[in-house]
Amino acid sequence: LKKFVSRAMDDYSDRRNLPDHDGTSLLSPWLHFGELSPRQVWAAVAARSKDSGVFPPSNGARVFLSEIGWREFAYHLLFHFPHTPERPLRVEFEKFGWAEDVGGQKLRAWQRGQTGYPIVDAGMRQLLATGWMHNRVRMLVASFLVKDLHLPWQWGARHFMQHLVDGDLASNQHGWQWAAGTGTDAAPYFRIFNPISQGKKFDPDGAYVRKWVPELANLPKAAIHEPWKLSPLEQVNAGCLVGEDYPLPIIDHRWARQRALDAYKAAKTMA
Repeated sequence: LKKFVSRAMDDYSDRRNLPDHDGTSLLSPWLHFGELSPRQVWAAVAARSKDSGVFPPSNGARVFLSEIGWREFAYHLLFHFPHTPERPLRVEFEKFGWAEDVGGQKLRAWQRGQTGYPIVDAGMRQLLATGWMHNRVRMLVASFLVKDLHLPWQWGARHFMQHLVDGDLASNQHGWQWAAGTGTDAAPYFRIFNPISQGKKFDPDGAYVRKWVPELANLPKAAIHEPWKLSPLEQVNAGCLVGEDYPLPIIDHRWARQRALDAYKAAKTMA
């Protein structure tokens, strides 16, 4: 906490969305286990304001404290709506028509980081290897499960709780409800993360993908988030044959996006 507040907090708002940078506080496991409290975090940030008399001391500090606030908000939601770990907060989604997954093939591909979308796979493999995942990528992989694969958010929430070292029931479940559009202050149903454009925006050089999806390590920067666009010769030169060494996309994002939009619109109309 002292290291983050003194060295990295002021840049938090600029660097927190870059998964290959140490731009987040990494405090969530210690908050989860109670070794740090939100009050201690708040006090540490406030102590930085003594010299200037300005609180919060920077925009990075303001954004960081707002994230601590969202964490506490999740606990209040869990207390007042104790059914939300398994059921949607918004009743119109109680009978939402999720897709079938015969044999669990799509869920397993997502869990193992074998979807064919590099930044999604990088995040899922980081989770399996370390018990942690960068927050921006958590949102991406959640959006992919519920809006591209159209699978229930409860499945993703359960997988996260099985593997995250910072797996708070409140934060995790309500984060998933936010991503699925079924909770309070939820992402609008029409907000569907594009795994390709998000990868290009937040991992532009592909450093995060290359670390966690090593079979793509030798791909050129221009193709790191769309390896299927490489010609067969380019794939051979990069040492990665798409469809053999690394999977083709398990679903077409453009088609899946429209399916999700139609399903969410129908659910709101029926409500």
